[in-house]
Amino acid sequence: MLSREFLKAGHAPTLFAAFLYFDLSFMVWVILGPLGVAIAKDFNLDPAQKGLMVAVPVLAGAVLRLVNGVLVDRIGPKKTGIIGQLIVLAGLVTAWAVGLHNYQQILALGLVLGVAGASFAVALPLASRWYPQEHQGLALGIAGAGNSGTALAALFAPALAKTFGWQNVIGLAAIPLAFAFVAYLVLAKDAPEQPAPKKLAEYLDVLKVPDAWWLMLLYGVTFGGFVGLASSLTMYFNSEYGLDPVIAGFFTAACVFAGSFIRPVGGALADRYGGVRTLGVVYVLAAIGLTVAGFQLPSAGLALAVLLFAMLALGAGNGAVFQLAPQRFRNEIGVMTGLIGMTGGIGGFYLASTLGLAKKMTGSYQSGFIGFALLAVFALIALFSLKARWRAVWPTLHGDAAPVRV
Repeated sequence: MLSREFLKAGHAPTLFAAFLYFDLSFMVWVILGPLGVAIAKDFNLDPAQKGLMVAVPVLAGAVLRLVNGVLVDRIGPKKTGIIGQLIVLAGLVTAWAVGLHNYQQILALGLVLGVAGASFAVALPLASRWYPQEHQGLALGIAGAGNSGTALAALFAPALAKTFGWQNVIGLAAIPLAFAFVAYLVLAKDAPEQPAPKKLAEYLDVLKVPDAWWLMLLYGVTFGGFVGLASSLTMYFNSEYGLDPVIAGFFTAACVFAGSFIRPVGGALADRYGGVRTLGVVYVLAAIGLTVAGFQLPSAGLALAVLLFAMLALGAGNGAVFQLAPQRFRNEIGVMTGLIGMTGGIGGFYLASTLGLAKKMTGSYQSGFIGFALLAVFALIALFSLKARWRAVWPTLHGDAAPVRV
């Protein structure tokens, strides 16, 4: 995938900095999920409260992505990233130093962690603006592979909580984040060509374009499924199969790594075969995987295999959506990244919260999986109703750009 032409096309240090910033920000964004078993035990939380606890950072991150998207277009991605990282570092250190003593304070921390989730709307434009249209899928796939940070949280947080206590894990999380901040300061660089600032109201003009809403919907399913599962699977495996939180974290990490590192593959496939065709396959596979997960599978190993399959599909879809977005909204990619990312986060909030509600109301998570599988089917139907118009119109929008597959 990493051809000589790709390596010469952009700015590799910025691409790496975008990935690292995104990766470790996502690690802390979802950290309440892997710590959820320990937190729930201390505060005696019911399944719905646990679902809300992991959903609040996801929703906060979704809303703040729009804010970051506008800031990226006004002051540039590098400055926006610096501000966000400082806020998160201050929040983590304060929470660790003062302590978290009740459920309301946990939810307040979740709001601060949402700033880390909003890093998506910074890292992707930071990388995107360095690369030509024909390499957008791969470049944004590499930057977007920072989704893997959610796996780092699942892999290490439960074991560290057993050793040091979950409150101390909040403080420990600030250490790698600080190293990533230094690397970002040194390596990240804004692309030479930045769009001219607009009035604040003008940034939302893209919402008058139906294609913006459709791209938001498509990403709401792929990324929403990915982050909703990443936030919830540790508690799912612990509750449904009685796995120790550390082992449940390992299972979750496997699913998240699979979904994260296939994202560049999804972007590269979209560059080669077209984003619409790639997404069509993605939604079929995701719907199958989530539907099967919606039945009470007899063993944790079988559940892991099915959820790995679903996460691979969703991860590839994340890369494919962002092969399409710069084709339609090249000059508005900052705010569009924020808007698309916002709906992705809302999709994650929906899945994480409904899984918790399903468990409380029915005693099982299964109906939550079925509901999200139906959303994937709806996205598939919408995609195929749009593809003919997109293929006819989009290649004519930017006459100076090399033609790419829609």
